[in-house]
Amino acid sequence: MVQLHINDENRAIGDSVTPDTPLLWVLRDTLGLVGAKYGCGIGACGACTVHVDGKAVRSCTLPISQLEGKKVTTIEGLSKDGKLHPLQAAWIAEDVPQCGYCQAGQIMNAAALLNEKPKPNDADIHQAMTGNMCRCACYTRIRSAIKTAANGGTHAG
Repeated sequence: MVQLHINDENRAIGDSVTPDTPLLWVLRDTLGLVGAKYGCGIGACGACTVHVDGKAVRSCTLPISQLEGKKVTTIEGLSKDGKLHPLQAAWIAEDVPQCGYCQAGQIMNAAALLNEKPKPNDADIHQAMTGNMCRCACYTRIRSAIKTAANGGTHAG
C-alpha cells in the first residue's frame, strides 16, 4: 500500500493502484480530487499541474512511486482555512476563465512562480507560464491576475 501526503493529509492508496500509476489518475479516480484535468497525457499542456514539494509538476506523467516522502498540493488544497489563495481571488477579480478547463493548472503553475518570485516581471511570468496552454487564449487576463496577486490584490494592469 502506497502512502501519499496530499493537501496536508496522509492518504493511503489501496493495493489495486500500482506504483507506476500516474498521480493524476490517483487524484481523480481514487481520491476524488478532480481539479487537475487530463489534457494531453504527455505533460505538455499543463491542465494537470499540481505542486510536489512546492514545485509545479505535471501529474499526468508522474508515477506515484516517485512521491514517497514528498508533499503534494492540488488546487483543492491551495486555499487555507476557507480563504481563497490570492491567485484564486485575483482570477475571479480579473475575470480570467472562459471555458475554465485549464484554469486549475494555470493557477497551480502561477502559485509556484509566486512562491519562488513574489514580484515577478513580465519576462518571469512568460517564462514560468510557457507550456500551460489555454485553448480560449486568456493569456492577457492570466498575466494580469498574476500581477494582481503579486500586488496584494490591487489591479496591476
